[in-house]
Amino acid sequence: MIPGLMQTTPLVTTAILNFVEAAHPKVEIVSRTVEGRIQRYDYAGLAARTRRLARALRELGVKSGDRVATLAWNTHRHLELFYAVPGLGGVLNTVNPRLFDDQILYVLEHAESTVLFYDRTFQPVVERLAPAMTTVKTFVLMSDAEAHDPGTVGALNYETLVAAQPEEAFDWPVLDENGGAFLCYTSGTTGDPKGVLYSHRAVVLHAMAAGLASAFGLTAFDVVMPCSSLYHATAWGLPFICPINGCKLVLPAEKMDGASLQELISAEGVTFSGGVPTIWTMYLAHLDQTGGSVGALKRIIIGGSAVPRAMAETFKRTHGVEVLQIWGMTETCPLGVVATPTAALAALGEDEADEVIWTRQGRLQFGIELKIVDEDGKEAPRDGATSGSLLVRGPWTIQRYYRKDEDAADADGWFDTGDIATLDHLGFMRITDRAKDVIKTGGEWISSIDLENFAVACPGVKIAAVFGVPHPKWEERPLLVIEPHEGQTLTKEEVLAFLEPHIVKWWMPDDVIFAPVPLTATGKIDKKVLRTTYRDRLTGG
Repeated sequence: MIPGLMQTTPLVTTAILNFVEAAHPKVEIVSRTVEGRIQRYDYAGLAARTRRLARALRELGVKSGDRVATLAWNTHRHLELFYAVPGLGGVLNTVNPRLFDDQILYVLEHAESTVLFYDRTFQPVVERLAPAMTTVKTFVLMSDAEAHDPGTVGALNYETLVAAQPEEAFDWPVLDENGGAFLCYTSGTTGDPKGVLYSHRAVVLHAMAAGLASAFGLTAFDVVMPCSSLYHATAWGLPFICPINGCKLVLPAEKMDGASLQELISAEGVTFSGGVPTIWTMYLAHLDQTGGSVGALKRIIIGGSAVPRAMAETFKRTHGVEVLQIWGMTETCPLGVVATPTAALAALGEDEADEVIWTRQGRLQFGIELKIVDEDGKEAPRDGATSGSLLVRGPWTIQRYYRKDEDAADADGWFDTGDIATLDHLGFMRITDRAKDVIKTGGEWISSIDLENFAVACPGVKIAAVFGVPHPKWEERPLLVIEPHEGQTLTKEEVLAFLEPHIVKWWMPDDVIFAPVPLTATGKIDKKVLRTTYRDRLTGG
């Protein structure tokens, strides 16, 4: 092969910061703060404060390869750390604050983070865990200077550190694009959380691809509010996708309730947002109760778990908002597929197109290859009906978990996602279940996702969870746990009657339980807890 004669400029996150400062310096960034005020500045201000923060990090002794941890919400300060730490060659370890104490401690220790930045919301957690921390030596409270409380850990103040630095030019170090940038840990799995170390190259390529028309389709006219958490797989890459496309950025801090979202969406002209279904359930309930408006909102991306059809229909038919279902995982940085229309799909008519968009997780995107294989490892046909294990590979897909000796992907680069799925001839992928959540009854499979989608469409249902429990005759049978909307009363008979026209008889849940549905740290239904709680429901044990 003859070598190419083009430049080999590294793909690094500081290139995004430099670009947006030059191309869109006055585009606004609006952030709620944990103190409750609104912070307004622009991309030029972000770049300036990030340079000062980088100098402060150097004075704290942070050097290339060091891990710097955060326990923080979606705020401008957290965003600044997204650029300052990787820009110095360090690795930002975004810790999920919704994990249990022992899991938070495990992540900090496993990552060997040396500095911990935290919002004051998490001061009790930090002070509770600090005596057991062996690697964190420096604590920084992310608060206004006048609201600073060093607490028992002797925390430094974020704003004081930044203000002490000069506003002069700063030469970012030249980095290897394959160097580590973000360390994100999985949650909701058995055993300890597993670390996924994103490279600069993966982050930049992911951001470039996710902004394409076939994916999020963002432009400089969009106002974007990430309701996916910055600590969860870098908020689906939006802190990088938005500046690349010149979007105004709105950060809601920890305020994800329906009223708070509606206030920011309307006041700031938000056109595009994204988050897990539970957030949008609260948002729609608030609009329904108050008669509020969606303002300029045009599109929402929803991921984390399957989008209830009733939710997608309400957004489109009632509010004129397009729902884009997505699928991805921490191990894919995280975007895998997006449910955007194609000409071939549109030719089938609006009703058929909606059916596909609302029932599939998404379609093939450049950069991620998908493959469905059967139990023997043979590739399944792309007929939209034959299901099997979903495998992925690509430049922003994991090769190996952090501090593990063995690769997570096979010799050809294929990573087993743990999902059961189908692929169709139009390139659309549909998750039928997690491998661990498929209900096996009498030699047949029941899709818990499909059952949940039917159940959540029942009037009065807020969240529906379907899972398998042991059965003396059929191996497993489905149970349905329903959390009703506040003030709503439902009966088992009403729910089963609603399901009857939609499912075959042997899919019918053996019991319906009305109780709060537990959620994981990332807002997904925690079926481990449900299976443990109701394990003996049908056996009498």
